Amino acid sequence: MKIALGLEYDGSCFSGWQTQPSGAGVQDAVERALSGIAGTPVTVTGAGRTDAGVHALGQVAHFEVDVVRSDSAWVRGGNAALPPGVAVLWAQPVSDEFHARYRAIERCYRYLLLNRPVRSALHAGRVGWFHAPLELAPMREAAALLLGRHDFSAFRSAECQARTAVRELRGIEVERRGDLVVFELRADAFLHRMVRNIVGCLVYVGKGKYPPAWLGEVLASRDRARAAPTFAPDGLYLAEVRYDEKWQLPRNSRGTPEFW
Repeated sequence: MKIALGLEYDGSCFSGWQTQPSGAGVQDAVERALSGIAGTPVTVTGAGRTDAGVHALGQVAHFEVDVVRSDSAWVRGGNAALPPGVAVLWAQPVSDEFHARYRAIERCYRYLLLNRPVRSALHAGRVGWFHAPLELAPMREAAALLLGRHDFSAFRSAECQARTAVRELRGIEVERRGDLVVFELRADAFLHRMVRNIVGCLVYVGKGKYPPAWLGEVLASRDRARAAPTFAPDGLYLAEVRYDEKWQLPRNSRGTPEFW
């Protein structure tokens, strides 16, 4: 039997999604909890391999087991065994053809950036921070230059293992909510640290270091050295992973985290 899961987690509690020799990955915690419910070792596959410090509101994963348990057992039993920083939102049987990573048709990330002169104490680790005022209009103009299918080599990390840097960026929005600037990016898939590198470039534009057209030049260069430094992981959230409606999975995107 194959089971799909919806998950949320606080990335500051873990060394990223992927399993670690130390057992400090989100995947490790989820596998330990589900293995206890199943009474046999369980291996979990996630839709996105979030980095250390990156959070999730709508991670999707799947696993296979030979035992039968109710959906509520995977959710309530799993949560009882999980540490406070991660929770199972839902569980649902799926057919053998489902794959959390390879069947995903779109991923959405949100970056929350606190834009005020002083950092936050209450939301430390949950939001990024930039002290100087940012102008939204030039950031939006620059962001529009990235839409479409492009080679995003200028925004991938040196450690990125993707076979190609070509991705389709389907949506990018920048809005202000009080002191918070929210960046939302939707694409078929993302490269390693692509969102954080794009946010860093947009901040350069928003503070007036470069005009909006500069971002198009960076994109065309395919040169990571031309782009801004990678922004902190604190404010980045895997907000949603979308699949074909035939799978009938819950849509567990919840927008801006509830703590704000």
